[in-house]
Amino acid sequence: MGRAMLLAAEYPFRKVAGIELNPALVEVASRNLAIWRASGRALARTQILTGDVVEFKFPKHPCLVFLFNPFGPAVMRRLLANLAQSFAGRPGQLDLLYVNNEQESVLERQAGFRRLFQGQERRSRADAIADHTIMANQPDGEYASANFEDCSIWRWVGTS
Repeated sequence: MGRAMLLAAEYPFRKVAGIELNPALVEVASRNLAIWRASGRALARTQILTGDVVEFKFPKHPCLVFLFNPFGPAVMRRLLANLAQSFAGRPGQLDLLYVNNEQESVLERQAGFRRLFQGQERRSRADAIADHTIMANQPDGEYASANFEDCSIWRWVGTS
């Protein structure tokens, strides 16, 4: 619903783009972004796009990609192939921050990426409250929660 994009927009990035396949979630994120902008919290140019990230045309300048376990392995492989093609010949111009990294093994098998960090990051109080609220409404205890998230940071180093 745009939270990662909104938080990123609080930093002076050249541009922050959110890409979402589901039009209903794009609508929610757009409303949230309007509130964020009105509050003066967005320092970066922001854009929400409806589309498939595996087909996204990444810009020619350095990028940081944030993922919160959005895909299964098949889509993750397609995204990584798109990133590898987009950043071929551009080592060091792509960093990937992957939180709740359930498809870590897919990244490990993708040539051209080097892991810079792997570990656990403590959740903020706001995140913990939000998670507990969501879990209280999940049927059959579908999800579990912890006070941390497994995450990793990867850098595109190229495939020379």
